[in-house]
Amino acid sequence: MLGRRADSGQGVADPSARSIGARKSPVRGPEGALSGFVDFPPRITRMRGPIFCWVGAFRAVPLKILGSFHRSGPSMRILTAIPVYNEEAYIEPVLAEVLRYTEDVLAVDDGSSDRTPELLKSFPQVRVIRHEVNRGYGAGLDSAFRYTVANGFDGLVTIDCDGQHEPKRIPEIAAGLADADIVSGSRYLQVFDPSQMPPIERRRINIEVTRWLNECLGLNLTDAFCGFKAYRASALAKFEVTDFGYAMPLQVWVQAVKHAMSIVEVPVPLIYLDENRAFGGALDDATYRLNHYRSVFQAALDRAGLEVVGSCR
Repeated sequence: MLGRRADSGQGVADPSARSIGARKSPVRGPEGALSGFVDFPPRITRMRGPIFCWVGAFRAVPLKILGSFHRSGPSMRILTAIPVYNEEAYIEPVLAEVLRYTEDVLAVDDGSSDRTPELLKSFPQVRVIRHEVNRGYGAGLDSAFRYTVANGFDGLVTIDCDGQHEPKRIPEIAAGLADADIVSGSRYLQVFDPSQMPPIERRRINIEVTRWLNECLGLNLTDAFCGFKAYRASALAKFEVTDFGYAMPLQVWVQAVKHAMSIVEVPVPLIYLDENRAFGGALDDATYRLNHYRSVFQAALDRAGLEVVGSCR
């Protein structure tokens, strides 16, 4: 069964938030990537169907802190969603902290078999969706996407339940939605704590997958897998998620480019409280996991109708 936490990786240090735009020249993969990886080419050549302006799809955007999470003038009504699976060790402190910074909170319980469902009942102000069986990390996010759109929210913030993300940064992440379709946290734009280091295999996989996104989609990301994100509801309505596991973010990135969504990265701290958390099953093997990511990414390119040169296919 697919696991619950996204890979991590080393990236480029940059202390400021930045927009994600098309590269103008080929970019080489970073040193230290796992051997045997496909060497993807630097750019998309064209898109089947309507003419697509790549540079125009992205723009520099200033961050604005919203005065309120609820609609009041230019403010937006934002839902914060937390995918959970067997999180009895973290659910209470994480939810208590999240509720300090936002009122509208959704927990998506992906078939937990521990005390998580019972503990959720002690937070009556938190909306809960429960999957009767464990369907995967992507399924939890997909349920949150659908709930956001169906219930009239203007946007969605997603945050993990394992202590990797600081709830106090929810207002900052949400603020970017004033000017961007997707606000993506990056653990590698700024070093907050030099003592924090990601597990080496996750670091290398994140480097490689981030390179695919940058070279094949013309993006300029530093962190492909950070789960601390914000989305406009208008963007969520366009996503069609079919992979309900860990590779689901790759489908989202491809579809974001297809629909010319504006994207901005903002720095968030790199935090690992439990480096031994497993993905589960075959995904615990790094080579298998990377090959699975590559397969999902290439299928997403095909489905989106994006034509690329060379071995991106």
